[in-house]
Amino acid sequence: MTTLETRIPDGLLNAIIAAPPEPGHRLRVARLDKTEEFELREVYEMAGRVARALTDLGVRRGDRVGVLAPNCLEWVLLDLAALRVGAVTVGFDPAKFDADPALAVRYGLAVLFADGDGDRVHPLTDVRALAADRDAVAPKPVRYEPKDVTTLKLTSGSTGEPKGMTASVGSIDAGIAAVQEIFRHGTDDDLFVFLPLAVLQQRYWVYSAFRHGHDVTLSTYEAAFPTLRRVAPTVVMGVPGFFATAKAFIERQVARTGPETPPSEALAQGARRVFGDRVRYLWTGSAPAAEDVLRFFTDAGLPIYEGYGLNETCVVTKNHPGAHRQGSVGKVLPHKEVLIGDDGVVSVRSRFPVCDRYEFAPPGASERVFPEPDLVRTGDLGEVDDDGFLYIKGRADDVIVLENGRKVVVRPVEDHMRTSPAIAECVLFCPAQSYLVAVVSPASRPADEAAITEQLTRTNAAFGADEQIRKVVVADEPFSSANGLLTSQFKPLRSRIADRYHDEIHDDQGSVHVC
Repeated sequence: MTTLETRIPDGLLNAIIAAPPEPGHRLRVARLDKTEEFELREVYEMAGRVARALTDLGVRRGDRVGVLAPNCLEWVLLDLAALRVGAVTVGFDPAKFDADPALAVRYGLAVLFADGDGDRVHPLTDVRALAADRDAVAPKPVRYEPKDVTTLKLTSGSTGEPKGMTASVGSIDAGIAAVQEIFRHGTDDDLFVFLPLAVLQQRYWVYSAFRHGHDVTLSTYEAAFPTLRRVAPTVVMGVPGFFATAKAFIERQVARTGPETPPSEALAQGARRVFGDRVRYLWTGSAPAAEDVLRFFTDAGLPIYEGYGLNETCVVTKNHPGAHRQGSVGKVLPHKEVLIGDDGVVSVRSRFPVCDRYEFAPPGASERVFPEPDLVRTGDLGEVDDDGFLYIKGRADDVIVLENGRKVVVRPVEDHMRTSPAIAECVLFCPAQSYLVAVVSPASRPADEAAITEQLTRTNAAFGADEQIRKVVVADEPFSSANGLLTSQFKPLRSRIADRYHDEIHDDQGSVHVC
């Protein structure tokens, strides 16, 4: 399965730092209580002044500039300024890192901008003042080649221990060009971004706004829903958990609708109350999306397209209006090739690879994931149908081998448990190699124990003898990135969940255990 091509992407990063964008498009920065608006041309000029400040601090091409902050104007200005001078942006998620000067040492930072002050730590609040200095003369923009590096990404993966990887200009340009080719973001679009800008792909949509002429709205997760109602974007980028939360809210709204309103219209009205009346499509990825969630939004008149990619690969496949098959993660994008090994594991070859090794990783980690040039072994199990759609079946690491030698792929069972509105997340373990135990994150506090018990019965009825769940452990608090049980992209951290609930998993008492 391949769409590798020889054409070079359009040099997007060079274009956005070389000259100001066309007038008429805006960056919105939303908080719970207000939304600020800035013309993109104004943002370009401000970033140039911040670039001058970086050079005055001694930052040179190839140096690393750290940013530890929630989504905000300062984040965008620092990132664009670093691009302009050829520095490497290192984003830190505030949910996982503190403003510790030791970060500068560990990650080789020339400077770190964060809330705070101290050795090598510069106050984030200084950035707007630097951007307002009309006497500052912006440095001449550097020029990038496809193999040059602009970003050091930090990824927790499945272990929660951060690994670093650089991101090449060619991978960024090719990824944005491929997305633009299928979705055609344009002058009437406003892309809504609330996941952390520390995740490089979220910055793609800011870059896209400068290059392709559309608006972009930044928010935080906490402010996402009220902001949606205020700004009414056309495209919403979110993880499956976000859309599952939105689905539950809309369903509550629909339940309160009078009988005189037809169900389909009540559903559409509820969706518009949450997302506004301008949504063109919804984008989801980074974790598996439940089929009932995808179907719900399609029925509500908001087409939702699931895709697939890793930090190590960027976007690999994507469903889109021209090629959409629910249950799949779409067809392969240009400059990518998907290979399925004899063991069922998906590997990805890229014409413009993100990188070829990890930094800050244990011995052997790079060799396992980057076995040869331009190739990434994902660790995901997958298959491709006759029409070229990729289906992800789970993680190779998450295949449980029972004492009878039979293998259980846990993802379908976990997905089935998550169909209950009472369950936000579900992770399966096999403490004695003979039976399964589920640890679930409740969707509400206190947990709806009766609904969870009912779902356990339904799930066991839907699967075979080897896939029966003997017991459910209900977590004492929902999984989150703050408590270390979800990654920054809201994926469960299995090893940490196993450690946190070790005793309950191995205790053989009862069918539902509420912590």
